[in-house]
This record gives sequence, C-alpha cells and structure tokens, in this order.
Amino acid sequence: MNLPNYFIADLPPEATLTPSLITEAAQALKQNRERYLAQRPTAMLVGTLCAVGQSWLSRGNTFRTMALEQSGSIGFSRETLAAGLDSFFKQLTPENFNALLEQDLGHSHRLDKLAISKLEEKTNRAAVASAPELIAQIGAGTLPVSVLQTMVLSALLRSAQFVKCATGSALVPRLFAHSLYEADPKLGACIEVAEWRGGSAELEQALFAESDCVVASGTDETLAAIRQRLPVRTRLVAYGHKVSFAFVAGRALTRFGVGKVVSRAAMDVVAWNQLGCLSPHVIYLENAGEVSPEEFADKLAHELATREAVDPRGPLPVNVSATIASRRAFYEMRAAHSPGTRVWSSPQSTAWTVVYEDDPRFQASCLNRFVYVKAVKDLTDALQGADAVRGSVSTIGLAAPEDEAPELALALARWGARRVCPLGQMQAPSLLWRHDGRPSLADLVTWTDFELP
Repeated sequence: MNLPNYFIADLPPEATLTPSLITEAAQALKQNRERYLAQRPTAMLVGTLCAVGQSWLSRGNTFRTMALEQSGSIGFSRETLAAGLDSFFKQLTPENFNALLEQDLGHSHRLDKLAISKLEEKTNRAAVASAPELIAQIGAGTLPVSVLQTMVLSALLRSAQFVKCATGSALVPRLFAHSLYEADPKLGACIEVAEWRGGSAELEQALFAESDCVVASGTDETLAAIRQRLPVRTRLVAYGHKVSFAFVAGRALTRFGVGKVVSRAAMDVVAWNQLGCLSPHVIYLENAGEVSPEEFADKLAHELATREAVDPRGPLPVNVSATIASRRAFYEMRAAHSPGTRVWSSPQSTAWTVVYEDDPRFQASCLNRFVYVKAVKDLTDALQGADAVRGSVSTIGLAAPEDEAPELALALARWGARRVCPLGQMQAPSLLWRHDGRPSLADLVTWTDFELP
C-alpha cells in the first residue's frame, strides 16, 4: 500500500524542509481546526478514536500490518511491536475516555459547555475547559506509544496538532495519523506529522512561534533548551528523563507463587525491549522469602531465554551490542572474584542478560533486556540503595501480598515514586495514568470559571 502525501512525513527523503514550510503548515492546521474540529462534540471524537483504536487491534488492519512489516526500521521485532501496540490501543474505550474526562476535568462534558460538578454546585460555580488552538509535540524518539498518547489527547481536546518526530521514529505516528485521516478526513486535516533531526533550531523556532502549547519529551538538557526558545505566551508541558525499578516483598517469594512473579518480571523487561522510562533497570528482592534472590535471578534468566524464542528482542546497532558485551564482561570478571555477583546471559548473542548482586546500590542498565537483580534486607534498604535516583523515578513495579501492598505503596509514594503498579504492568499504564504525577488532560487546558448569581 502506497500512502498518499497527506503529511510532511510522507514526502520523499530528499525533500527539503524550510521554516516557511513549517509556518504555512501550522497556520493551515489552525484554519482547519476552526473550520472542522473546534465545535465537534466530545462524544463524537471519543467514538472516532475508539473505532480507530479497535481497528488497530485487528490482525487484518492495513496500517497495523505496515507497521509490523517495517518494525525493524524502528528497532523492534515484529512480536515486540505487536504486543506494545495491543497494550496501547486496547485502552481506547468509551469507558476509559469518560473516566479520564471526569478524573482530570471533573465532568465528562467539561470541553463542550459550562458544566457543574458536585463540588462546584456547592460553591455556586460552573466552568468550561478550553484547549490550545495548536499543540506541538516534540517526540524523544524512543517509544512510539508516548507520541500516540499525546496525539490521542490532542484530538480529544479538539486541538490542531503538529507532531515532530525524531529522525527514524515517524513510522507508527505517521501510520496512526493516516488511520485517523481515513476514518475522519476533517480530523486528519488538523494533524501534521514531520520528521527532522533534533537541534534544527530554525525549523523548531518556526513551529514554536505558531504553537500555543508544546509537549516535549527528552533529556533535561533538551527540555531546558526548548524552554529558553519558547515565546512567553506558549505553555510547555515537559517530560524529562526518568528511570524505574521493581520491588518484590519476601512474602511473595514462595515456592508455589514464584513462577508467577518471575513471569511478570520478565514481562516488564521484555516489553518495548526495556527502552521506556517505565521499564525496570533493577529488581530489588527482599531477602526473606522461601526463594532466595539469587535463585530468583536464575529463574528469571531461564524465563527470558524462553521468551526470546517467541518474542525476540531483534537486532541492535553494533555500538549498542558492543556496550552490552562490555558491561557483561565487567560483571563476569567481578563474578569470578566475588561470590556476591553472578551473571546469566544469552549464548552467542546480547539478547538478554541478568546480573545478580548483593550490593543494593541502584545501577542504570544499558537496557535492551539487561536487568539487575539485587538482594536487600527490606524496602528501606532498597530505597537507600536507590537514593541516587530519588526524584527521577517514574514507576515502581510491586509484587507483594494483598495485605502488605498498600502499606508498601504508601511508603514508595512518600519516598517520591509517581506511579506504583503491579509487577508485569510497568510498561502498560492505563489511559488514565498521571504521567510523571501530573494529570494528562488538565495540564493542557485553560479554565474559565462562571460564578453563578
């Protein structure tokens, strides 16, 4: 299937992008929004987004098929990409969208009209939320679902959107935009997708000058540079560098239940090849269960080997494979001289690696299914070990008995975790999740309060 040239990303690679082209595209988006999108009922947009999401779950969907056929071009195996897309698109349901609107905006009709929540009724107020005219999204070039999430929210808000992808990462956002255009050409006319190398200041400056809100992901340095270049009136919603880890309580490490815990841990390591901010670098295990942390690491290695056969990681650039091989060699040398270190790895490849250590200090993984398993006395010991990344932790995967989990989750929240979820769900957040502890929709809108007579 040859895609029509609806978006800048559809142009041939030799096409030259200029600031004037970006300006004209952004201005056209705002005009189209005013004509086709600004007055759409929220329920209509929810229906469209759910229908498109459901179509992406179909194995016969043309756009899904194209994405999977070209999965290697964005660094994933067909199986890994398919699992990630399924996890995202199954969240696009009417129930989830309505719950998100009520959670973030207090009322499911808040975008359509002056609405009154129960609290506002008591204080004699009504309110309406207004979305930005044009949202510019600057993608970090890691996982496609982070870009898709903002695309979905922008459409829900009736904002025109300009999606700037990092070089080589536009495949899935571009195909998703085409699927929206096919389902609703007028909505599609309010979307632009482009791809250019980061640091192209003139192109980005042209985009920023036309945007009311910029949603950006990247390193702290990248976000600081964007903030300095934005017009004063332009809102920045920034998502900086984050890491994640897991904690397994000793009472979860029973002979009977350890298999399930190992399976869920492997799921989080395999999902998106461990490349997202929500993937675990380290799995801390309380050294008080029937199964020791070292035995858990051995079982996890076997589970990763099994999953590699059905959900392969896929090839890596030579320099990335070399980094993994070098890190492995370091720990293999340490293991030869220290009983507190052991290494398991895929033979004749860098497909997966498990490093066990009795040192609780947090270690940043080189990712691509390279995970640390560390023994700790208790949660306090684990958090002291992770103190170096305190304030930069997104998600903590938790495996604990039901009666113990709430107390542990509260301790993790007090420490600074922004999301605590069951192990096995780290890379599969709900549509309602508060990204980096902030409400997704409410971060984008502007409020008008009407104080009733």
